Amino acid sequence: MLTLLHTSDWHLGHTLHDHSRAEEHAAFLDWLIGVAEAEEADALVVAGDLFDGSNPPAQAQEQLFRFLVTLRQRLPRIDVVLVGGNHDSAQRLDAPASVLRALGLHMVGGLPRRADRSLDLDRLIVPLTNAQGDVAAWVAAVPFLRPADLPVAHDAEDPLVAGVTAVYAAALDAARARRQPGQALVATGHCYMRGGELSDLSERKILGGNQHALPVTVFPDDVAYVALGHLHLAQSVGGREHVRYCGAPIPLSMPERNYPHQVDVVKLDGERLVEVRPVRVPRATPMIRVPDTGALPIDALEAALALLPPRDPDVPEWRRPFLEACVRLDAPEPGLQRRVELALEGRAPRLVKLTRERTGTGATLGDAPVAALSDFTPDQVFAARWKQEFAAEPDPVYLACFAELLAAAQEVA
Repeated sequence: MLTLLHTSDWHLGHTLHDHSRAEEHAAFLDWLIGVAEAEEADALVVAGDLFDGSNPPAQAQEQLFRFLVTLRQRLPRIDVVLVGGNHDSAQRLDAPASVLRALGLHMVGGLPRRADRSLDLDRLIVPLTNAQGDVAAWVAAVPFLRPADLPVAHDAEDPLVAGVTAVYAAALDAARARRQPGQALVATGHCYMRGGELSDLSERKILGGNQHALPVTVFPDDVAYVALGHLHLAQSVGGREHVRYCGAPIPLSMPERNYPHQVDVVKLDGERLVEVRPVRVPRATPMIRVPDTGALPIDALEAALALLPPRDPDVPEWRRPFLEACVRLDAPEPGLQRRVELALEGRAPRLVKLTRERTGTGATLGDAPVAALSDFTPDQVFAARWKQEFAAEPDPVYLACFAELLAAAQEVA
């Protein structure tokens, strides 16, 4: 039997409307080590987006390495496999990979290749051992695949999807060549699978845009478990319970506040998957929206905010709930911010976002009421500007080109 913990999308270094999430991440990482101990885990797999950006702050990098050191001290034999996501810098993750590997920690930031451009299978294929020290599974540790990583498939209906399929086929063939009877096949991926449910405010469009969603057939039936990252809502894919997103461990935007944040405990017996059991992550910092849906006129909003629980001076600042207040306006309200702040005096929540919904025929961006530019994703702004210029929706080809340019810009930012 092999027990594996599957987690992803930590986004260390994340801020929510300029509020640091460092303490929440620290609480999660401490909790995760406790779960690994309680479950007597043989392996931990982190399926991408370790960091929130390609140039993470020093504090976020320190958090990752402190976690790895503590985990190794408390569970000396656990195998750890970490792969890069689309938010990560492949080069930054790969820089310490050889040092980490000497400690039994396997980091694969970008698709590893040798000098002759062939896949570096010694880094890509990782053995996992059970409590007896025997190899129980082999992982094809595939990170987020950028278009430049993919073999050219000009004759394919969709060259990007064909390229991804070819990379997985090569990696899994190499894993099959190494495994012995009774050893399971596992794969990782940081990608958008066909039919997955997105949280648009947190998840960047990847692989040339979400029109390039991958079919579940990328993973053959002999793969016992596929540990996916990128989508922040925990879910299985295509009706196959062994192909799973575990989701993000903390909500990364207000719309994610009601997600079931979790890690997955995966049990493999020989070549077979026998159990996938979610373990909910305790919410260290609550998130609330007033009202829960829609918006209230300013007088009604003030009354609702005044009913929120009072602030407890013994509760540290970072544990105070994040609050989004949503107001409906039918005329300008110059003193709006001050009125909301006064209504919240002495209350427990911290106002992180004041959303204004305007009635009438005011200008809109797409179907959304006028709001701050930060409320919209880059692709929404691009699509709205295109529609304004050409009186039509942008062609998917142009959306794909924009997504690729955006990804390249974010990589070097």
